[in-house]
Amino acid sequence: MNNRAQTIYQNTQINTAHPGELTLMLFNGCIKFMKLAMENINNNDIEGRHNHIQRSLNIIDELQITLDMKYEISHNLYSLYRFMKEKLIEANIKASTESLQVSLDLMTELRDTWAQAVKLAKSGQKASV
Repeated sequence: MNNRAQTIYQNTQINTAHPGELTLMLFNGCIKFMKLAMENINNNDIEGRHNHIQRSLNIIDELQITLDMKYEISHNLYSLYRFMKEKLIEANIKASTESLQVSLDLMTELRDTWAQAVKLAKSGQKASV
């Protein structure tokens, strides 16, 4: 019953979230799966490593699909996502914590920046450059 309640709660969060918050959820999910993959590499769990890296790749694919390519920043983010995917694939093939850490650090930085932008948007403030 606990899993069912958690699923209902998560579905409610997704269905009622602002688009910026949905992106934040994707970032958080990707980070979670990357950290689990790191544990899998350290524990020599090949299947777990593959599954968690694949889930991270799927989230990055979703992030890429949602980019509006009429903006220059979208092209930059697309390239960054592509780089992270390359490092994740390398991490999966070579069981490389170093390659995985590169993607994890980049995704964490993106998430933190996005979280700040969502917070500013909710407060009605503009970001300073």
